[in-house]
Amino acid sequence: MPETEVLRVNGDRLLAHLHALSTFGSTADGGVARVAYSDADREARALVMDLMRAAALDPCIDAAGNIIGCRPGSESTLPPLLIGSHIDSVPNGGNYDGPLGSLAAIEVAETLAERRVVTRHPLEVVIFQNEEGGLVGSRAMRGDLTAADLDRVSASGKTIREGIAFLGGDPVALASVRRAPGTIAGYLELHIEQGSVLERAHVDIGVVEGLVGIQHWEVTVTGVASHAGTTPMADRHDALLATAKFIEAVHDVVTSTPGRHVGTIGRIQALPGAANVIPGKVVLTLELRDTDARTIRVLYDRIAAAARTIAESTGTTFDFRESNVNPPAPMDARVRALIAQAAERLGLTWLSMPSGAGHDAQNMAALGPSGMIFVPSVGGISHAPTEYTTPADVINGANVLLQATLAVDGAVLDATARR
Repeated sequence: MPETEVLRVNGDRLLAHLHALSTFGSTADGGVARVAYSDADREARALVMDLMRAAALDPCIDAAGNIIGCRPGSESTLPPLLIGSHIDSVPNGGNYDGPLGSLAAIEVAETLAERRVVTRHPLEVVIFQNEEGGLVGSRAMRGDLTAADLDRVSASGKTIREGIAFLGGDPVALASVRRAPGTIAGYLELHIEQGSVLERAHVDIGVVEGLVGIQHWEVTVTGVASHAGTTPMADRHDALLATAKFIEAVHDVVTSTPGRHVGTIGRIQALPGAANVIPGKVVLTLELRDTDARTIRVLYDRIAAAARTIAESTGTTFDFRESNVNPPAPMDARVRALIAQAAERLGLTWLSMPSGAGHDAQNMAALGPSGMIFVPSVGGISHAPTEYTTPADVINGANVLLQATLAVDGAVLDATARR
């Protein structure tokens, strides 16, 4: 390859592979129902392994059920460089969230094989299992799956333990999957933005600064259940009324605090749930997201203070139980710079931005220098059948992934450094 030539992927081939994958679990409205551990998931994984073989990768399934396609490097003593994503979907999702990064990673390997380019580091294309159900495959690689996690029932109806076996893994041997910090040269993941920032700004590529921390609480509001017809308004301790005030307070706290954080009340259950009974209890969820854990704590403290005020005025009580914590994961500054340089080398515009969603990259960031590349989502829509990224943006993203892979491979990065 001439020194001045910028290596590019075969865009038509990548688009054809995306179309082929979309047939597994396809729905009448153009979307896909390919939840982890379903028949469609397992059948699609067989296609992916065939594509890996065609790309001169040697695929295997690890004990966690992740698919790993390996390609030797010129310096076998170096730690591997990983690229990839996932192919499982939400129950009624689209055809780009996960598949783009997975198939683009395979396309990168196939382009390198065709052009006889050998990386210094061994290259591993990883298709993580059950990303949508809690980053299960990458958590296993990080060594973060517990017995309770394995017993959790997934969207397929199978437990995580059963699902791993269904995919050809071995839940008894998960220790063999764990990788220690510093044992990978790096990790790169291409993904659709799942928002509208890039499209609105007319920018080609998002260079992800970091992945948001996500914190969940189950909030129980307790009042007094009483007859709806015989209890005067002034005598009521209505848990649902207190909840309504609380929802508004969450919105006010989140929107009045400068930043790009978000807060969501996603599920509400009023009890006893009868038309003629004043709700005596409401159980709801509170979720806060930000790239800074301190900001999440500040927001929570302000929301909890507002809840105390509401409780006093309504004669109710609020109980907060923390149910899930995903800490923020900054992407490596050196890798971000290499991604930006790759975009510029390809004549593409780029924007530094956070990720508002969780991705496998947040677990991989604990193992070595990691970076994420975003491409625009039309209309900002994701997790829906109408999810779409244009062919031009698909190909742009894959080319940036290819160039960034070569750049990270050629750089000297301390795999144990956290920046």
